[in-house]
Amino acid sequence: MDSITQAALGAAVAGLVAGKKCSPKVLLAGAALGTLPDLDVLVSYGDPVSDMVKHRGFSHSILVLLPFSFLLAWCWQKWRATTFSFNQLWFLVAACLITHPLLDSFTSYGTQLLWPLSVSVAVSSIFIIDPLYTVPLLVVVAASLLWRRKMARLCGIGLAISSLYLLWSVIALNVIEDRVQSQLADTPMAGKPVFITPTPVNTVLWRVVVLDGDTYWEGLTSLLDDEVTIDFIAKERGQWKLEEKPQHLVMLEDFTRQFVKYEQVGDSLTVTDLRLGMVDYLPFQFVFATLEGDGTWSSALPVQLESPNVRPKHLPALWLRLLGNQNIDANLCHAKECSKPSKSDV
Repeated sequence: MDSITQAALGAAVAGLVAGKKCSPKVLLAGAALGTLPDLDVLVSYGDPVSDMVKHRGFSHSILVLLPFSFLLAWCWQKWRATTFSFNQLWFLVAACLITHPLLDSFTSYGTQLLWPLSVSVAVSSIFIIDPLYTVPLLVVVAASLLWRRKMARLCGIGLAISSLYLLWSVIALNVIEDRVQSQLADTPMAGKPVFITPTPVNTVLWRVVVLDGDTYWEGLTSLLDDEVTIDFIAKERGQWKLEEKPQHLVMLEDFTRQFVKYEQVGDSLTVTDLRLGMVDYLPFQFVFATLEGDGTWSSALPVQLESPNVRPKHLPALWLRLLGNQNIDANLCHAKECSKPSKSDV
């Protein structure tokens, strides 16, 4: 999730744990602790693919954060005066740190909760920015600064509201999963890898991607749709053109669970993460090889391409699609790249 959300979550958690000992300083410390795990973005692993794959790694691991919170609490108590007992202080620090990766694990990116074990958790029920989750936390943190006698209670209310919304996101995801599996059953697409994620800043409109060899199918479905049939659109997924796959490509494929597409753009061979973003706005696109003058491909360290800009003309269409208007799916992709499926496909 974004830094504002994580700071608000950390402050609210600190306020609730502190109880009657809560103060503005406690909220500020909780906000700082809530954003601390994301400081791993300052670590460079030498190339953009490694930076992407190893983000949300060691700094988001419960196996690291638990002992680190113990050390941090010990240092805090040793060098600064506090009214908290060591156990209270340790629990406050640990709660603020660990709720950060737990929340991240509900997004689509992937969070290595048990690093160094190769276990990446991505529930994919909430977008990385969702005001309906964040605003209640911001409101109660601000309100607690005005009504200081009720700080802990207000923080608890905000956490309850946001947690209920997070629970709703999981329920909504299950509804969409059932809808997708029902449509794909008894078709050639049954059993194919499926990726489902909410579209930006909501849990009503969902994006569905199905891998099918050199093709992938993409569709949108809203909880407000009258007709639950998803209008899938076929897009070319492409193939890797070189005989061998570089280690960085294998790393990216494993990280995305093979949800990537390969495309030649001019003299560059690019690989794009299909999970994050939607339609033409896929921000994680990397150049893995370039075409030499003799017609051979030369691979090197991957280079990340600049993210495409959002076209304002698509925003109203996206909003109408969220509200259940199923006549505008084709307006959200380029006609030359898309084709409608036949009944034998889906």
